[in-house]
Amino acid sequence: MNYLEALSRRYSVKKFNGEIIPEETLHNILESGKLSASSLGLQPYKILVVESENMRQKLIPAFYNPSQISTCSHLIVIISKKTVEETYITGYFKHISEVRETPLEQLDLFRNSISQHINQKNQDEIFNWAEKQSYIVLANLMYAAAIEGIDTCPMEGFRHDVIESILGIDPETEKVTVTLALGYRSEEDYFQHMKKVRKPNEKLFKFI
Repeated sequence: MNYLEALSRRYSVKKFNGEIIPEETLHNILESGKLSASSLGLQPYKILVVESENMRQKLIPAFYNPSQISTCSHLIVIISKKTVEETYITGYFKHISEVRETPLEQLDLFRNSISQHINQKNQDEIFNWAEKQSYIVLANLMYAAAIEGIDTCPMEGFRHDVIESILGIDPETEKVTVTLALGYRSEEDYFQHMKKVRKPNEKLFKFI
């Protein structure tokens, strides 16, 4: 299945069949999120993978439409940072130094430019920026899942206070941006038989 076939087959699943995704397949999908493009390379987010049936059951009351949560194989929760502390930037550059075997002092110019850029933003601007990065991750996860033959449903319809309380998220420093249910479509989900509706090319694309 090539990528256009995979994307044409993809739709937002309303009900999964409960089958569990193989570990290797899940790993490949998560790696696509890890390799996602990220502004300044800072990755101002983290990804929780809910694989425990018990935890998924606890999360059901947080969602306005619980059918996907109760039937999926895994639930991915993408959490965006509200603040980017100097300690976070320090850790980032320490990691660069280790991975690329580059002395920290050679990275000072890059680090200073990033610190200056971040310090010019207020908390709302930082969170808005972090959320945009999170949606790039979401797109990569959905694309990789489609290629792997795994069905998905991205979801924003949840109560932040409930889901963040259950997951132990500190609302002062981070926030759940979006979730993604993974699994295999149920034969009972009639949405899979509907034709995909998208703008025609002449209304979507403009060549200049």
